[in-house]
Amino acid sequence: MSEPDSTHQPPLIDTTVAHSARVTDALLGGTAHYEADREVAEHFRAQFPGVAESFVASRDFLGRAVRYLARDAGIRQFLDIGTGLPTENNTHEVAQRYQHDAAIVYVDNDPVVLLHSQALLTSTPEGTTTYIERDLSDVAGVLELAWRTLDRTQPVALMLLGVLGHEPSADRAAELVAAYMAELAPGSYLVTCDTGRSEESLAAQAAYAASGAVPYYVRTTEEIGAQARGLEILSPGVVSVTQWRPDPGMPVLPRVDQTGLVARKP
Repeated sequence: MSEPDSTHQPPLIDTTVAHSARVTDALLGGTAHYEADREVAEHFRAQFPGVAESFVASRDFLGRAVRYLARDAGIRQFLDIGTGLPTENNTHEVAQRYQHDAAIVYVDNDPVVLLHSQALLTSTPEGTTTYIERDLSDVAGVLELAWRTLDRTQPVALMLLGVLGHEPSADRAAELVAAYMAELAPGSYLVTCDTGRSEESLAAQAAYAASGAVPYYVRTTEEIGAQARGLEILSPGVVSVTQWRPDPGMPVLPRVDQTGLVARKP
């Protein structure tokens, strides 16, 4: 187990402005949020009644994707950016269930997540977890610190769930993914999902931006698929997260406005 990154002074927590990690926590019934986050969550729920179910579905997708990568693809290193507040079946818990020596680096830019990061730093004795407070856009800074834990010569699974929507430009979001993937060894993977474009999600996006929070931009299926340009997208492709390899014997849940994919770097 490693300690959180302490190479720079974390910013003060502004409780008057909503943050996506805390809004998600409020929607899912957590306790690590403030009044501004709760207000946005309620506005969001009014515009997008299925939002809580969508977030639950994206967490389930994360679990299935990490299980596939650790159990079936043999991946032992995970870089989870925009990890959000700890919940059940975090990346390290799933990965180390199948690869006891797995190394996981979590990255987020919310100081509240930093305060709760000890919950993310549990690990098997053989494995390692650590936490970095950096912004997604700081590719060089994130990787410089990540390589202190991860072996850059070995494959890494890059986890970008519910974070690329904060980039106003879909092209810029794809460029960021490409910048990270360019530094990862062949055989590395990308796991990503974001809110798909629909009338409901567009209305929710507008309400979220009007609250003063950092805007979150919904994407078309094509825009999300473009984030994996140059990679091998695994079946079943770019789909609603409930449709990505549902557990055998379990009922397939209805589609939600969360679109995801898993792709491999050749």
